[in-house]
Amino acid sequence: MEKSATPLEHIRESIARACRIARRKTEDVTLIAISKTKPVEAIMPLLEQGQIHFGENRVQEAQDKWPTLREQFPELRLHCVGQLQSNKAEDAVQLFDCIHSLDRPSLLKALAKAFDKTGRRIPCFVQVNIGTEDQKGGCAIADLPALLEQARDADVPLAGLMCVPPADIEPAPFFALLDKLARDHGLDGRSMGMSGDFETAIQLGATHVRVGTALFGER
Repeated sequence: MEKSATPLEHIRESIARACRIARRKTEDVTLIAISKTKPVEAIMPLLEQGQIHFGENRVQEAQDKWPTLREQFPELRLHCVGQLQSNKAEDAVQLFDCIHSLDRPSLLKALAKAFDKTGRRIPCFVQVNIGTEDQKGGCAIADLPALLEQARDADVPLAGLMCVPPADIEPAPFFALLDKLARDHGLDGRSMGMSGDFETAIQLGATHVRVGTALFGER
């Protein structure tokens, strides 16, 4: 990384390099800057450099930060990347432009109800518990076909699948599995890859990478 390059420029260059290796178009990969816990002062430099997509974990935190920023930057797109409680579904639908954590029938019903009430139908990624970890959110692989069918029946727009691989294990097999699941179910999007492994994820089909630490520093 050159001294003159900003973290955002460095990440963009890394994405472009990974796309070249994978023989993919750079524009087919969306960089989501994960701004959870970060104040407006830390977010502004990225907005001023043209970063449009940002990710937040908590509805309340996003409500506190983003409405004013939207007035200044109407083109920005906000992604809900954290586990979403069903009772926050309506607030999330009003605030976010995409949800990456649809993982259970109860949340699906709450989102469908919120879509009908607000008139907004925002795309949703189904989060898959790709490593079968008890402590993580996400739909079990065995339950995925039924949840996808329910989502389609409820007219919930499906953007694709999302995963967070187990920590401290080579992520490539988990990315490859999510890519296969997405293909098997006719889904275009793969939300996978974070600061330490987004280049691997891109080579295995990621369409959305969620980068926080590499842009903002350690939390």
